[in-house]
Amino acid sequence: MTLQDSHISLAHGNGGRYMRELIEEVFARHLSSDTLDTSADSVALTLPGEQIMFTTDGFTVQPLEFPGGSIGSLAVHGTTNDLAVSGADPLYLSLNAFIEEGFDVAQLERIVADLGRAAAEIGVSVAAGDTKVLPRGHGGGLYLATTGIGVFRHKGKLAMSEVREGDVVLVSGPIGDHGISVMLAREQFGLRGDILSDAASVLPLTKALRDMPGIRFMRDPTRGGLVSVAHEIARATGFEITLDEASIPVRPAVTAVCDMLGYDPYYLACEGRVVAVVAEEAAEAVLSVWKALAGAEDAAIIGKVHAAGQGRQVSLRTEVGGLRFLEELEDDPLPRIC
Repeated sequence: MTLQDSHISLAHGNGGRYMRELIEEVFARHLSSDTLDTSADSVALTLPGEQIMFTTDGFTVQPLEFPGGSIGSLAVHGTTNDLAVSGADPLYLSLNAFIEEGFDVAQLERIVADLGRAAAEIGVSVAAGDTKVLPRGHGGGLYLATTGIGVFRHKGKLAMSEVREGDVVLVSGPIGDHGISVMLAREQFGLRGDILSDAASVLPLTKALRDMPGIRFMRDPTRGGLVSVAHEIARATGFEITLDEASIPVRPAVTAVCDMLGYDPYYLACEGRVVAVVAEEAAEAVLSVWKALAGAEDAAIIGKVHAAGQGRQVSLRTEVGGLRFLEELEDDPLPRIC
């Protein structure tokens, strides 16, 4: 890298030479593709297929680098996962970087390189972007905003409106890893651990189900975790969701930290998991397909969709046989988690 400055200054956002060097020597170098043209105000994209999927997201995680990922890889996975669970193949991303004056250039390069690797692994091109430099004290170091475009490839319709009474709920792996990994990386409680974020692409998980019958709906349980997804389904459909505590995969280390600090893993963000609602007759086949994939060995059937009647939108059947009402999330247990 030939960029002379070791930290970001306001001049890196003024539209002149410093900004050009930052874009060319950090962003374009790690994110170069056939579609990325840093001299153009817009780019031409080739979008095969009949139905185009479009999503956008923002990322403010703290710390910016954590065990298992960084805000860079998180931006790629978070945006492309929203496309993947909607039944699409992600194709293009735009990237907006809001950098605080004084930010370390070496850390910025690590994060952008991490972002570039994550995009390359999925086969996604960063086609356009922008940078803004905020005055010192007006930002959290680095914020990223991304927009994703993909092509719908799923064989059937995926929507909450497709959910039926008697359908089954599955999750592709242990929950809470990302939330606890980021929390431990902050070292706010004097705790340390080796829990890695689950941040990853879920595209292999969603592509594996494309030709299978009975797939009703998929969602990645990010902010608000598993319970928030269940509440979204219940609110949209009018059904009730019962989850089975004994079946929900949670790593012992995550459970231990939650027990010590009073967190509930069912409300913690995941960044590489899929919650799927499928027809009951398709559940075992879906589970078998997932378990054969890397990263989904601990996939599980975790709940069921019921007709309304008990007045509990989302409930947890405890290991001792009781029924616990899982309220909709109100307070943010771990702010700036993604």
